[in-house]
Amino acid sequence: MARSYELTRTTGETDISLRLNLDGEGKADIETGVPFMEHMLDLFAKHGQFDLFVKASGDIEVDAHHTTEDLGICIGQAVKEALGTKEGIKRYGNAFVPMDETLAQVVVDLSNRPHLEFRADFPSQKVGTFDTELVHEFFWKLALEARMNLHIIVHYGHNTHHIIEAIFKACARALDEATAIDPRIKGILSTKGLL
Repeated sequence: MARSYELTRTTGETDISLRLNLDGEGKADIETGVPFMEHMLDLFAKHGQFDLFVKASGDIEVDAHHTTEDLGICIGQAVKEALGTKEGIKRYGNAFVPMDETLAQVVVDLSNRPHLEFRADFPSQKVGTFDTELVHEFFWKLALEARMNLHIIVHYGHNTHHIIEAIFKACARALDEATAIDPRIKGILSTKGLL
């Protein structure tokens, strides 16, 4: 069974078409009009071994807020739908990723209980033209729409680009682990029998 999902979301601020395959090969084709997010989503796909295809346009003449936020919404929805009933998945994922002087950790529980714990500080308010506060917006919407408990912890680091990149890579690896099928798991990994 293919664990993939395709969606289109159009609002007064953005227009996004997206296809996600959880069991991919790390292929990506990303066009968002926000170059830094394109870079982050490209490596998110590569390090999670997801196939991710995104075509997005938004009101970037204002700023990148709506586009970045709506990308989180769409990717989160695609993750949730691609998982289907969640039967057989590991549910939990944990990844540490170093990036030069930075060490980031991301822990995921695909629990259907959305929460974001975001423990990261960025020394710079911008990376190029990208507002770093939008990283939190992206991950909050991702967690909310994927219905996952997402903990992001940056243990240390002083280069803002490295910190953000390590977060995206760690999230990809943790999500890859959590979405993986374990043949030992029969049904849903919950004593309640439901996620």
